[in-house]
Amino acid sequence: MKYLVMVQGTQADYEAMRGKASADSPAWSEEELQAMFAYMGAINDDLSETGEFVDGQGLAEPAQTRHVTLGDDGKAVITDGPYSETRELPAGYWVLECESLERVTEIAERVSRCPQPAGAPNHPVVIRPIMDGSGDI
Repeated sequence: MKYLVMVQGTQADYEAMRGKASADSPAWSEEELQAMFAYMGAINDDLSETGEFVDGQGLAEPAQTRHVTLGDDGKAVITDGPYSETRELPAGYWVLECESLERVTEIAERVSRCPQPAGAPNHPVVIRPIMDGSGDI
């Protein structure tokens, strides 16, 4: 079965990774940033070796997100994002082919242990099964 595994993040997180601290997140050092990239790279390598990796990408910061809906007049209404108060959006994702929900949960637990600066907020890792072509999951 295929699963979508998403790591959540906020605009403050992206700014912190660029070295700008906020009340929500301490600034990351270059060493901490490289440790995070190495950790995630090792996960990708391991999942490729087991054949579970289908696709994965880091995503641009929430400030670059647009949410498009139709207004009552049928015209597009464009806002900065679907979560305007928290600005928390997927920061990256994996599409994985795993034998069970338990296995993909093990992977998500590993992802959640990614190195970060002391005091940085811990964001959720979300798992969603992907529906097959028949509409079944």
